[in-house]
Amino acid sequence: RYYREVLPGEIVKISRHDVQTLDVVRRSEGDPSAFCIFEYVYFARPDSIFEGQMVYSVRKRCGQQLAIEAPVEADLVSTVPESATPAALGYAQKCGLPYVEVLCKNRYVGRTFIQPNMRLRQLGVAKKFGVLSDNFKGKRVVIIDDSIVRGNTISPIIKLLRESGAKEVHIRVASPPIKFPCYMGINIPTKEELIANRPEFHDLAKYIGADSVVYLSVEGLVSSVQESIKARQDNNPKTHKSFTGKLGHCTACLTGDYPVELEW
Repeated sequence: RYYREVLPGEIVKISRHDVQTLDVVRRSEGDPSAFCIFEYVYFARPDSIFEGQMVYSVRKRCGQQLAIEAPVEADLVSTVPESATPAALGYAQKCGLPYVEVLCKNRYVGRTFIQPNMRLRQLGVAKKFGVLSDNFKGKRVVIIDDSIVRGNTISPIIKLLRESGAKEVHIRVASPPIKFPCYMGINIPTKEELIANRPEFHDLAKYIGADSVVYLSVEGLVSSVQESIKARQDNNPKTHKSFTGKLGHCTACLTGDYPVELEW
């Protein structure tokens, strides 16, 4: 059963009798905590709880913020299943459009994002999705994705939707463009692989075959993640005093602002 989170820098001893905090290692010089913001965007399960809030709720808020920043005239909102589904529901709710499934996922294919080379990722995409064409023929579709990292997944999806009768396909991304490598263990090895750093990014809609593409802003993502945390801290500061120091999240892959000084 869920007991509680391990706090940033906390050393915990678990026994049959109780859970003890042995020590909490503070961030140097009072720097803010730097929890990976991409956990909220993509990596974590939606039922995970980080910093006292459920990932599903954060993703839904990202979708709502995206609807504020990037509305579009369309007939329905859908998702690239499944990690983008909460954001798509938030987007649809905020802009007053129906949420409709247009893709079904083959549950026996793994995540293409972490495949070691482009050929394997493209093959994975081809096997990954089927279309529910009766749901969108002749209609303008907004597809919400959680992220576009290398750009290999979204292009064949758009092609699939157009070939199956979509009138327009607009892409809205519930996170900002990923521009920098992660040196904290995530598989983003080089800047050159990231679509946001390639020349094609300047006309991304044309490159991937969409009618339009808009990303969530960094400020919009950070505010969506921190909104609930700040509200709880304001309402009951004592409850959250154990989250020491200033509130912060690592946005290095989005901004290049790393939470520790790099040695190379």
